[in-house]
Amino acid sequence: MVPSNLGYSLREAGRHFRRNWSTVLGAIVTIFLSLFVIGLFVMGSVMIGNLVGNVENSVTIQAFLSDDADSNAVQALQTKIEGWDDVESVKYKSKDEALEEYKQSMSNRNASDVVAALDGENPVPASYVITLKDPQKVEEVANKLIQDSDFQSVADGSDASSAVSYGRETVERLFSVTYYLRMGAIVLVVLLSFIAFVFINNTIRLSIAARRREIAIMRLVGASNGFIRGPFLTEGVLEALIGSLLAIGVLQAGSQVVLPKLQQSLSFLSFNLPTQVVAATYGALVVIGILLGLFGSAIAMRRYLRV
Repeated sequence: MVPSNLGYSLREAGRHFRRNWSTVLGAIVTIFLSLFVIGLFVMGSVMIGNLVGNVENSVTIQAFLSDDADSNAVQALQTKIEGWDDVESVKYKSKDEALEEYKQSMSNRNASDVVAALDGENPVPASYVITLKDPQKVEEVANKLIQDSDFQSVADGSDASSAVSYGRETVERLFSVTYYLRMGAIVLVVLLSFIAFVFINNTIRLSIAARRREIAIMRLVGASNGFIRGPFLTEGVLEALIGSLLAIGVLQAGSQVVLPKLQQSLSFLSFNLPTQVVAATYGALVVIGILLGLFGSAIAMRRYLRV
């Protein structure tokens, strides 16, 4: 589908751009919007993935221990858990450390008054803080810990399951929300890509209809199929290329303006996009745009240009 005469194809495409600028502009805007949404989806998905990864990495299992637990049994159990395949580390948190952490987390909520009301008693139990190699295994490791007889003997309370706490529910809800967001974005991207494809197809059809007499004369003088197709293929590709470059420009400008503001407002989150991801996204937009223009033009000619 490479034009047999590139110079002639470019001149003819430029002439059609000038004569039918409104139709061409509509095709370019449609392609721009479609590719802009695709790029926005890809870059947004990367940022959401990073945020989910950060939340996942903060998921730990906290196993509360009885105040009456034997210290040797507690130490032996810690060594045992550290030997499990999915466990990265186990940290023992004493009652005093747990109370101090409570004070810090409740610093703005009258924690000192609450602690004073305890009259020197410390009701916060000691615990293990278990970090995992794969956060997705949190439920599996938690169930293994609950069923472990050694843990049951030192767990806080008579029910070992109530002595184990982990934040898997929060991550699952986050995954559920992001899943539906991604599915919705995919549907929107496919729909807009189809609209851009149809618009290019219609634009080329109109161009063919307006130049049927010229095409017939070219056929009579012996012009090849490739020579005749060249301007239409070039036109579709140029429209798609311009639309993709516009989408890249807007995405780049938007990221330079919006991301720093988001980072400033939500400093506890990371909105950084790796340079490799940005470059790959922009390259993919150009390729997708060219393919949309190329195949949209080719199908229009196949159905409506009888050569």
